[in-house]
Amino acid sequence: MSEIAPAADVALAARVLAGAGLVEGFGHVSARAAGDAGGFLLTSTDPLAAQSEASIHLLDGAGAVLSAGEEGGVPLEAPLHAAIYAARPDVRAICRTHSRAAVVWGIRGAVPPLLHGLGGLAGAVATWGGDADLVTTATLGAAVAAGLGGADCLLVQGNGNVATGATLGQAVVRAWFLEERARVALDAGPGAPPLTDLDSRARHFAAEEARAWAWLREAFA
Repeated sequence: MSEIAPAADVALAARVLAGAGLVEGFGHVSARAAGDAGGFLLTSTDPLAAQSEASIHLLDGAGAVLSAGEEGGVPLEAPLHAAIYAARPDVRAICRTHSRAAVVWGIRGAVPPLLHGLGGLAGAVATWGGDADLVTTATLGAAVAAGLGGADCLLVQGNGNVATGATLGQAVVRAWFLEERARVALDAGPGAPPLTDLDSRARHFAAEEARAWAWLREAFA
């Protein structure tokens, strides 16, 4: 996928998330839009498994609709995406998920310990307290963006997860391995020793990320 993705790529990423079980009835995907300063493409309120190029909305940097897709409405949490893009020029894509194990760690207000090498593909993980309310205002969006800080993924207490990336593929891979990292930590239990040095393994992350994205597309799109 290109760095700035067309609507068809946003829809593909959404279908992968749905097929992989990282979302159920809710969740959304976005990517920065080419040729529109600060603007972004966002999935509709239709099920992510049913997203197509026609269902993708174009929004401006503040989250206002510039061009509505032909199918479904605009997610209420558009301000979350707008705020993260405004705060993080390096972020080009966002996946909003509700995967089960990661949600558990968000409720705990704790980052799952890193116990295996592939868990490192989630990148840096942060938590944000908040509450169960939806991120429907610029103020709440800015709070979530501040909670994310310079991290790659965010566990929102009582309200799911956020994975970001320089590409849609990277954001989807991070969402997948955020869930795997969270699940492995739950299965291993509190006595498992965390990894303390990923430097040697991290040199392989770019190649592993590419392989993971190819597999996710093949398995779940």
